[in-house]
Amino acid sequence: MITISRNKLLFIVAVLLLSVTGIWYWSGKSESKQDRYKTQVVDRGDIVQSISANGTLNPVELVNVGTQVSGTVSKMYVDFNDEIEEGQVLAELDPALFRAQQQQSEANVMNAQASLKLAENKMSRNLALKEQGFISSDGLNMFEQQLDAARAQLALSKAQLARDRANFYYSVIKSPISGVVVARNVEIGQTVAASFQTPVLFQIAKDLRQMQIDTSVAEADIGQLRLGQQANFTVDAFHEREFSGTVKQVRLNPTIQQNVVTYNVVVTVANEDGALLPGMTANVRFAVNQKDSVLRAPNAALRYKPSDTDSAPTKQPSKPVLYRLEDGKPVPVNVKTGIADGAFTEITEGGIKEGDKLVVREAANKDKSGSNFKLRMF
Repeated sequence: MITISRNKLLFIVAVLLLSVTGIWYWSGKSESKQDRYKTQVVDRGDIVQSISANGTLNPVELVNVGTQVSGTVSKMYVDFNDEIEEGQVLAELDPALFRAQQQQSEANVMNAQASLKLAENKMSRNLALKEQGFISSDGLNMFEQQLDAARAQLALSKAQLARDRANFYYSVIKSPISGVVVARNVEIGQTVAASFQTPVLFQIAKDLRQMQIDTSVAEADIGQLRLGQQANFTVDAFHEREFSGTVKQVRLNPTIQQNVVTYNVVVTVANEDGALLPGMTANVRFAVNQKDSVLRAPNAALRYKPSDTDSAPTKQPSKPVLYRLEDGKPVPVNVKTGIADGAFTEITEGGIKEGDKLVVREAANKDKSGSNFKLRMF
């Protein structure tokens, strides 16, 4: 049996520990130069500059159908999503009170006609007496006034009758257009009051195959939009499908909320398959500029600022700076940029070429020497 002294055993353990530590340290140091900087390669590709906005899908023509008279809903002929024609009866109010009022007005007209006939007879008799000298001119004027009052009363009664007939006609709610019932806000037996404002009973969309998006665009971006411009959008109901539309109108009336100014931009949308529904939220992108196969750099590279003071850029504050990785160190390069999208920026001038590695960030958990090794005391 081989015996090892305590001193030799400690010496062997120390040598092994130092060897492992040295290998770990130098391997980490050699790798740190490569892993300290995260890079992306400059390439060529397409850049589409766009403006993002949110909006709501609405029918192009949406009519609110109400009632001009108050009453109780007695009959209902349509429901949600029903297709209707112009002039079709949608609902009826209880006609009892309207019919009674109309009959009363008809009786008032008959009474006024009788009073007028009596006044005409009196006027005819007294006119003959006036010619014979039995009554004075003042007496005849009184009968003329009674005749005029009877005529006015008849006209008033006829006007009242016409109004009651109109109210009876308005108790039958009809559709002013052909379309689809989007909303129905009443039920049978419900009382509607039209005292101060017309209550909305139905909402009818004329044609859901043509819709529009009402979007809010910030004042900083509104100058880049124009009529006829293409807009692409998505809705939450169809995540993988992209729809397209056209800018129809840029409304001049601004909306100001907490000193933020926005403008309503209307986008027309074809909805032939009926997939889009009123009220859906649309995430809209307006394509304002596009360039194909241009030299482009990642946006993260333009935001990168080195932590080392030795990598300070050339003093040209008016130009953006990119850091190209050369021999493990970031070298500043002044460039001139063009359009940009959410991922890339066009490079129009500068010492950057396709295939260059640009620093986008520094790796985390690095000490000043760039080593991953840290001595830990147990």
